Amino acid sequence: MHEYSIVSALMEQCQQLAAEHGAKGIARVAIKIGAMSGVEPELVRTAFNTFREHSVCHQAVLDIDMAPLTLACNQCLQQSTPEERTVICPHCHSQDTRVIDGEDMLLMQLELITD
Repeated sequence: MHEYSIVSALMEQCQQLAAEHGAKGIARVAIKIGAMSGVEPELVRTAFNTFREHSVCHQAVLDIDMAPLTLACNQCLQQSTPEERTVICPHCHSQDTRVIDGEDMLLMQLELITD
């Protein structure tokens, strides 16, 4: 379950950002999880709830936005969001594509508690 190590790193990042901005805590953590990231949202939520108890995030709500896989085809120059987990262009069926979005888990926003 690599979600625990991912959430541990997320907590460290939250702690660092809260300290940099003089925050007393964090009210909300917003993340984006890509469909092809290999990260399970419910396991992230479970790990977050476990780790937050003794951290700057102890009052925080976790918002998870799921990002679909988005491809750009280098042959037909079309962008697409395939229904299935595939990197084949649905327009021209080329495998010469690049992933634009949907592979990562990103910290998108923090709401800091400053008073």
